[in-house]
Amino acid sequence: DVMAVYTTRIEAEKTEAPVLLANGNPVSSGNIAGTDRHFAVWHDPFPKPCYLFALVGGKLACVEDSFRTMSGRTVALKIFVEPGKEGRCAYAMDSLKRAMRWDEARYGREYDLDVFMIVAVSDFNMGAMENKGLNIFNDKYVLASQQTATDADFAHIEAVIAHEYFHNWTGNRITCRDWFQLCLKEGLTVFRDQEFSAEQRSRAVERIGDVRVLRAHQFVEDAGPLAHPVRPSLYHEINNFYTATVYEKGAEIVRMLKVLLDDDGFRKGMDLYFSRHDGHAATVEDFIACFADANATDLSQFLRWYAQPGTPELKVTASFDESARSFRLDLAQTLPPRRGHPVSEPMVIPLVLGLIGKDGRDLPLVTADGRRIERGMVVVSRPAEPLVFVDIPERPVLSLNRGFSAPIKVFAETSAEDLQFLAAHDSDAFNRWEALQVLATSLLVEGVAELRSGGRLRVDQALIDALEATLSDPDLEPAFAAQALSMPAEADIAREIGEDVDPDAIFRARSELRRSIGEELGPLLEERYARMNDRGPYRPDAASASGKPDAIGVAERQYESADNMTDRMGALAALALHDVPARARCLEDFYRTYESDPLVVDKWFALQASIPEPGTLPRVQALTTHPAFSFANPNRVRALIGAFAHSNQTQFNRADGAGYEFVAQTVVDLDPRNPQVAARLLSAFKSWRALEPARRGKAEAALRRVAGLATLSRDVKDIVTRMTDGGVRTTDKG
Repeated sequence: DVMAVYTTRIEAEKTEAPVLLANGNPVSSGNIAGTDRHFAVWHDPFPKPCYLFALVGGKLACVEDSFRTMSGRTVALKIFVEPGKEGRCAYAMDSLKRAMRWDEARYGREYDLDVFMIVAVSDFNMGAMENKGLNIFNDKYVLASQQTATDADFAHIEAVIAHEYFHNWTGNRITCRDWFQLCLKEGLTVFRDQEFSAEQRSRAVERIGDVRVLRAHQFVEDAGPLAHPVRPSLYHEINNFYTATVYEKGAEIVRMLKVLLDDDGFRKGMDLYFSRHDGHAATVEDFIACFADANATDLSQFLRWYAQPGTPELKVTASFDESARSFRLDLAQTLPPRRGHPVSEPMVIPLVLGLIGKDGRDLPLVTADGRRIERGMVVVSRPAEPLVFVDIPERPVLSLNRGFSAPIKVFAETSAEDLQFLAAHDSDAFNRWEALQVLATSLLVEGVAELRSGGRLRVDQALIDALEATLSDPDLEPAFAAQALSMPAEADIAREIGEDVDPDAIFRARSELRRSIGEELGPLLEERYARMNDRGPYRPDAASASGKPDAIGVAERQYESADNMTDRMGALAALALHDVPARARCLEDFYRTYESDPLVVDKWFALQASIPEPGTLPRVQALTTHPAFSFANPNRVRALIGAFAHSNQTQFNRADGAGYEFVAQTVVDLDPRNPQVAARLLSAFKSWRALEPARRGKAEAALRRVAGLATLSRDVKDIVTRMTDGGVRTTDKG
């Protein structure tokens, strides 16, 4: 919270650093008489803490544009990249201009300096950093072209560019009093970039993607030894608290405020926050007080979301009284105890719900005391609460936590028939997707148990019928249909099982289900593939998951004829699942074609590290000696070792423990050079306690071998200590 106005003078050899940049506006520049050196002076008139200071000197190329603000000022926009990469900055620049306009339109936030700059380089250790007026980026979040970037890459660039720009107000103009308030700037800004992406693309698809990330990373974090409150009360190494809990769960807390207060109330709170705290170092209490004051409401209990770790669970019991024409819900919330928090207090849970009639329309929600429930939102704030709706003419189908209005786990007895109905008729697009996920997850959890006991996975007609209805609906956008067809990931199934997890059984069950879907819906998938393919008369085989020769041929032809990276990587990813000659040919061709492009080569490394077959670990070990691989480059390490550890559930969790030993040794070797990346790699072990006993023992042995070393960095020591004993080493909150 020590904030100062900075004036910076930089001097350097002109040949070594022709570009000299710092925060703020340029004041003067020129040659230094009698030398080969030059100088630049920059001035930032807005007070900031020192962590937002940046200075750049080097040989960089520049892409320039401009933006006219809502008050009529012209702002110079500059993106600096390594020479030769200028041609791939167009989408980043366009994303920046759209983000600037969006922040003006949604929150009245105008950019405040004369120039906004981004510097993007290939070996930046993080993703990006919001240094005032001079954002520093890893160039994977800036560089893109149709030939080198997938649709997902473009979406990530758009989101990260927006995120760092939005920090200008939520992080820079209003900064944090101390590191314990990290969630204040990061959670709020993640929420803002999610809302931006939702309005630029598809709100339903964006929400599904955000919740997938939350469940895959933050729910797992909440359930394991690395669990911590959104605002931790103590820490050992602050680098290790740039976590999914701080970012993604922090964003969900902000979203809940919007659900509770509605759009107008939320905007009033944000406006007060900007006016009251501009130029200040704020706290979570300051932020929440603005919403309470602007809406004349008490949010003191809501603050528990920042203080209590863990994922709340809501049990819902429903009953319909036909004679009384009433529908009763009994709601009971619990928060499982976490280390350091054995007892919890009830949360404020904004639960958005709907009752759907047999015609597929939402029924009016009127309670027994005559209150009409607006926006379908009820507030659950006690351990147990009954809720009775009246004038319900027929047994409705219950739709819970619409739009994922709260980051909770919902437990309700919902029949397969009701889930199938929700998938087809729910007015909430997120819950249509969720119904399919619940159907598939239930089937897979059951199937894993059957396979482990010598049985077989059954084919569930309700799921097949629901997927068929989704594929056949002409009103659904293709991106939503793609999400609907994506079965729960292996990590999702493991999280649902919770204990005694066998990754091999999960992989077998999921593979069997995908094969069954391909066989049952083959003709419909063929038709959809043909309709989406506009490059020629392909003869696609919908059962490509089976590895049939004709399906392999389809994938290989798509790889060869693709005119964009999305189609080429999609085909290569399908081929990578099958040990056939076409895989080797296409992988070799891919590398030869793109070997001069580091970001595309990262995709090549990551794809091979993710192949779920026994030969992958030796392949990854061999690739560490490939001429294109370097442990000195964080992107390379994340692409190869990170993909293996975080994305390859069966091979990282090999029954012989070799995957654990490989990653643990990599952490030990990397730690002296790059402790931040090493610590992130080690977090792949975060669910080790949930494994079946044999794997659990091998994972623990690998962790304890790391923990026993005396030379560990603070980053790695903090993670491995919490992994092995569940404790949190202390720096007390001041």
